[in-house]
Amino acid sequence: MSAITISLLHPTQAIPVQSWSFEPESVIRIGRSNSNDVVVYSAVVSRHHIELQNNGSGWEIISFGSNGTYINNELISRKPVEDGMVVRLGNSGPKLQIRLGADPKARLRRAGEARSLSPSEEASKQTFLTERKSKKPEETPNTDLDLN
Repeated sequence: MSAITISLLHPTQAIPVQSWSFEPESVIRIGRSNSNDVVVYSAVVSRHHIELQNNGSGWEIISFGSNGTYINNELISRKPVEDGMVVRLGNSGPKLQIRLGADPKARLRRAGEARSLSPSEEASKQTFLTERKSKKPEETPNTDLDLN
């Protein structure tokens, strides 16, 4: 089994803005729900949009999204993963690039590290907030005031 890296691509350019690396696992879940391994907040992303399954001989992508999953503008339900393939969640949603290999950290940043965008890139990007499930939520200070 090989390691896998998933990168959220900039909406107008084919450059990664955030990446997640996974050691060989059997299933990686991606969607809007916090129960996924990679969480992507977008109106066109389903709660449980896709799964990447490692069947021992390679990775396969399986779509569960109600808005569809596209590879090369083709609607897919199930497809073998190829190194470098770009997957779009929904007809107009975020794009994810999938990289396979023994050392994905050499090619892309580690999980949770984001690339800094130039001012023009920042101005043109759509907002797709993402996180990884294992990330601990930040504690929110108690702001309730007792006015009695």
